[in-house]
Amino acid sequence: MHLDWSVFLNDDGGGRTYLEWMLQAWGWTLAVAFTAWCVALVVGSTVGIMRTLKSSPVLSRFALVWVELFRNIPLLVQVFLWYFVLPKMWPAMQQFPSFWLVSLALGLFTSARIAEQFRAGIESIKSGQTQAALALGMTRSQLYRYVLMPVALRVMMPPLTSESMNLLKNSSIAFAVSVPELTMFAMQSQEETSRGIEIYLAVTLLYAVSAFAVNRLFAFLEKRLRLPGSGEEGGARSGAASPLSTPLGLGH
Repeated sequence: MHLDWSVFLNDDGGGRTYLEWMLQAWGWTLAVAFTAWCVALVVGSTVGIMRTLKSSPVLSRFALVWVELFRNIPLLVQVFLWYFVLPKMWPAMQQFPSFWLVSLALGLFTSARIAEQFRAGIESIKSGQTQAALALGMTRSQLYRYVLMPVALRVMMPPLTSESMNLLKNSSIAFAVSVPELTMFAMQSQEETSRGIEIYLAVTLLYAVSAFAVNRLFAFLEKRLRLPGSGEEGGARSGAASPLSTPLGLGH
């Protein structure tokens, strides 16, 4: 099998090389993934917090419906709903570029999964921390802001890392609504050049590099957010209890 990588230096007929086209498509992939991630994080964290509000059953049930709705409908179906169905129901949406529609669809789909991660992270915190915070006179808002969320974010960093990597890979669904991202580039360019092996190997490498970069970024954030003394190695050396083992992380 002979690989001809010079295909990327050929003109695509539009005044650019296939390499330039691929890099532009990579930019679209990253843009879709980043926009969807912002939507997913904002909506998912809000819905996740609502899932834990036992004192407000209306909000809690609404959040449950949200999670089950977006989590149980296939992503491709949701993209088609946003692109083909909703603009027919609300004509004003026909003015929205496909980039925004697919980013919104992907973000809301992922928000349901992130919401469950936030819920699990919050509910994993021992009730003693909540009781201690309320005993100190904190309001519910202050409880979530200063006690529950900082700890929950540390707990959910590993699953959030995996979900962010999945979101990046799921961005390939944008080709279905004609967003010129990497998957669409691969499909079109291999038809034009008949060099599918080189094209798909290069696209695969870019996806792998992007996912690895996301992994390393979240690993860095997880390390920076780790509480002093909470690491396995530090705990083994000192023999001290984790700061999270006592209310509000106060060991003294």
